[in-house]
Amino acid sequence: MITREQLENNQVWLYMLTLVIAVGFGLIWTDFSSSLVKGISVVLGILMYGMFSQIPFFRLKEALSNRRFIYALLTVNYVAIPILVWLLTRFLPDSPPLLLGVFLVLLTPCIDYVIVFTYLGRGNEKLMLVATPLLFVTQMLLLPLYLWLFMGEEAATLVHVEPFVEAFLSLIVLPLVIALAVQLLAKRGRLGQQLMDGSAWLPVPFMALTLFVIVASQIGKLSASLDMIIYVVPVYVAFMLITPVLSRFFARVFQLDIEAGRALIFSGGTRNSLVVLPFALALPADTSLIVTSVIVTQTLVEIIGELVYIRFVPNVILKDTD
Repeated sequence: MITREQLENNQVWLYMLTLVIAVGFGLIWTDFSSSLVKGISVVLGILMYGMFSQIPFFRLKEALSNRRFIYALLTVNYVAIPILVWLLTRFLPDSPPLLLGVFLVLLTPCIDYVIVFTYLGRGNEKLMLVATPLLFVTQMLLLPLYLWLFMGEEAATLVHVEPFVEAFLSLIVLPLVIALAVQLLAKRGRLGQQLMDGSAWLPVPFMALTLFVIVASQIGKLSASLDMIIYVVPVYVAFMLITPVLSRFFARVFQLDIEAGRALIFSGGTRNSLVVLPFALALPADTSLIVTSVIVTQTLVEIIGELVYIRFVPNVILKDTD
């Protein structure tokens, strides 16, 4: 019988296998796989609960006091990365739908599974958890501004607050409340402790399931926009290669410890594709197809990149000090 430790030690290979299966499934059974999009929020919510349930919340006060991390987080996500994104998009065709998709996904820092990858990459996931409300509010306020600066007034009017609020409540607040309730039960009796022990098994399999649902449900849409996708893939790859170096620089500037620096790197490199996807789906049909394909392509590139990150960041970019 496989142990939880064995499962965690082999998670990277599990995720890679999941990606291959999801691509094949999505391309062969297109009608069924496209309906899987309805389950993304549910699966991701369970994944977030599994992560939250393992975080010792009594230490969150300590994480909140780390102002240097908060300043570094805001600087990387809302100063350095917008400049980087603007520079990278100078190499793209002057196509408003294509640019809108790239700006939507690259200008919004992740508020959900970045916590999972930070944990897997031996970063301080508690800091990321505390930062999610701040990231939620700031990106909600700043995204229309950046779209207006980069694309003009028309693009900014396409962004509405409702998808952000819905994602935040369902993917962050609800799993967090349930996790807190389970932790309180664990302090009072055996049933709560059993629930805690069972919850510890959730992150790895549900991360795999989340990857499967996202990729299988969206892969079929990419073929219709291949002429656009070939332009954005190099931009996404360059983004994921540059942001760890950029984030590491600011981690040193703000004198962050190793785990906080890793959290900053994961925040810089992980974008909010799941939350901005509803924006794309709400656009007129012709525009929506391109914007959605551009966003889903970023998800695929990012997932592969994150699998590299969880090994590369703690072992190369920011190693433990002896």
